[in-house]
Amino acid sequence: MSVPIKATMEKVPGGMMLVPLLIGALLATFAPGSAAFFGSFTGALFTGGTTILAVFYVCMGASIDIKATPYILKKGGVLFGSKVLFAVIVGIVAGRFLGELPIDGGLLSGLSVVAILAALNDTNGGMYMALMGQYGKPKDVAAYSVMTLESGPFLTMLTLGVAGLSAFPWQALVGAIIPLLLGAILGALDPAMRKFLSAAAPVLIPFFALALGFGLNLEKVLSAGLLGLVLGLFVLFVGGAVLFFADKLTGGSGLAGLAAATTAGNAATVPMLVAAANPAYLPAAGPATVLVAASVVVTAIGCPLIVAWYAKRLKAKDHSDARVPAHAV
Repeated sequence: MSVPIKATMEKVPGGMMLVPLLIGALLATFAPGSAAFFGSFTGALFTGGTTILAVFYVCMGASIDIKATPYILKKGGVLFGSKVLFAVIVGIVAGRFLGELPIDGGLLSGLSVVAILAALNDTNGGMYMALMGQYGKPKDVAAYSVMTLESGPFLTMLTLGVAGLSAFPWQALVGAIIPLLLGAILGALDPAMRKFLSAAAPVLIPFFALALGFGLNLEKVLSAGLLGLVLGLFVLFVGGAVLFFADKLTGGSGLAGLAAATTAGNAATVPMLVAAANPAYLPAAGPATVLVAASVVVTAIGCPLIVAWYAKRLKAKDHSDARVPAHAV
């Protein structure tokens, strides 16, 4: 008996990523101790997202043409620069109304500048690479090597005016690039290795998504309430619109911009790190952590849906253009 599991998953927009991600999130919410309980290979499957992503990065690197390096710098630089510039503008505007302390009453209780900036500043790199690996080009995946500059509290501190209290860990940036370079070198040296490794990349997507989902607790969305949902939607739609048009204006399809409209899981640690560097933000750190965690979940669920929808629209447009006779253009 044959069960069309793959075909069924692919009917869901972004299904090869979204379905395993939701399964992982449900396990994290209702059976958070399952990884520790089973341990061994099962536990590694639930918690080994970083390792799986590293292998995915090598496989994607193998399919990259070394001649595409200027494209990678351009694409990554545009997405990184647009996200930083947008966060700076939002930070300046929000700072005039909110100051350093969180709002202490009403529907916006707990909202602060640090919560907004932490949610905006750090892209979910694993999701970006997985979505670009499925719907984009290998060189679009590689653009994240530039966006790794977003990681950690540095940009948030910089935007808040306390950049001198943090130093950028250059080792983290180099460490993020090495797997990509390794794959690119192997692919450039041996066409057989390029074919072998690049074919494995799509297989890794659902496994990474499962591990990513296991790091998300759906209860955090409920505890953050409507405000956490709104913050996630702001990152997804308003931030996504900025990145979409920046990508389009520089010759892209807009797909990479939409795929970068997320909040990374480690962004939830940023408010506490900012408060440790500057105690003025200490009252905002607790509520901000919950709100940012909610944005992580909201964007992790919403981003694959939007990217899959837009990718399908682009594909339909390409087919439509291909059917137009040359003399009719």
